[in-house]
Amino acid sequence: MALRLQAEYSCHMLDFATHYEAVRRRDPRPDGVLFVAVKTTGIYCRPVCKVRTPLARNVEFYPSAAAAERAGYRPCLRCRPETAPFCPAWKGTRTTVERALALIEAGALDRDTVSALAEKLGIGTRHLSRLFAEHLDASPRQVAQSLRIRRAKRLLNDTDLPIAAIAARAGFSSQRRMSAAFARLYGRPPSALRSRKRGAFQGRLTSHPHRSIRKEADAEP
Repeated sequence: MALRLQAEYSCHMLDFATHYEAVRRRDPRPDGVLFVAVKTTGIYCRPVCKVRTPLARNVEFYPSAAAAERAGYRPCLRCRPETAPFCPAWKGTRTTVERALALIEAGALDRDTVSALAEKLGIGTRHLSRLFAEHLDASPRQVAQSLRIRRAKRLLNDTDLPIAAIAARAGFSSQRRMSAAFARLYGRPPSALRSRKRGAFQGRLTSHPHRSIRKEADAEP
């Protein structure tokens, strides 16, 4: 079933209409396989996001959160696409990519190199990079960074750990590196996202340095 979903929703297939219809219907099946980027807002979402469906001419599709982020899009703060089920189309399949993703999720690239990961998989570094580009439209390091941010977001939302401890547990080499990653992706430090979750969400709807979340949702894409 997972492989059929990958075939149906793969962003490498030039079937824009299928992807857009899934977004219009908020179809949960491609969640984690398909990511929706809106050119006019610079934001990417999950296909199940409850914001108003953007106009087709303003939409681009990506096969992974890492690919959307590499293209310069930042995650929607409503549907949190960077925390979507991670590439479910690979689960249960015995492929090199699936094994690589499992190792990366376990922290392989938090403490070692892409060359070491490729060696564990019994393939060359270039071949591994080609496989990731083909199936995820992102490099192994970009995928690893997205996963670190996902871990950090969960810890920010679910614990009272200090920022330095969250950085270490999420796989960042330092608090400074985690702060830099959050600044690039969200335009704000990790502590600001924790405050939004635990306190004045409504008060922060208009505090984004570029635009408010509510304005993004209500404005025509």
